[in-house]
Amino acid sequence: MTHSEILSAFNFRHACKIFDSTRKISETDFNLILESARLSPSSFGFEPWHFVIVQDPNLRNLLKPSAWGAPVKLDTASHFVLVLTMKSPLIKWNADNVLDFMRNVQHLSEDLITPRIKLFQQFQNIDFDLTDDRKLFDWASKQSYIVMGNMMTVAAMLGIDSCPIEGYNQVETDKVLQEHFDIDTTQYGISYMLALGYRLNEPKVKTRKSMAQITTWK
Repeated sequence: MTHSEILSAFNFRHACKIFDSTRKISETDFNLILESARLSPSSFGFEPWHFVIVQDPNLRNLLKPSAWGAPVKLDTASHFVLVLTMKSPLIKWNADNVLDFMRNVQHLSEDLITPRIKLFQQFQNIDFDLTDDRKLFDWASKQSYIVMGNMMTVAAMLGIDSCPIEGYNQVETDKVLQEHFDIDTTQYGISYMLALGYRLNEPKVKTRKSMAQITTWK
């Protein structure tokens, strides 16, 4: 891919406010977008995320009352993704899930697991002061936001539009997830929503600060 093609994708991408509801993303293209999410990097490689793809119109409607920034996207987007992030019971340094992940996903030997857990404990308790549930969730959410960037970039490279959404009440949305989506909200919380599809209207001209305003070379 050339420099021009890469920049073209970034200039193509915008926060699409309304999608063409008659156009659907192909299974092949959407699977590629999901694969870019799966392959995204995370701190310590612990992948603290889970993706809920909401295609059922009835479930989409249930999200609307608590998600004030999403109704038009819920009605028109080809695909609508809820990105959930692990909470303290799953991502705290001494969680059983962390140990299981090291053994069965990362395939680490037992002699490597013990020092790695000690390092993770130091990272959470001392280096980053992740000493309460909210701090830990916010840190884990930072990893999930890396996923968002990758999904939107791959979508743009495919000529697919996207819109990241934080316009929702977190507490009320968690209630909907618990009651209607079978999500254990003691273990997962929502970090953001992501709508994908094809634009109905052309976007405004992209505005950004100049490179000189955002960089300092030493």
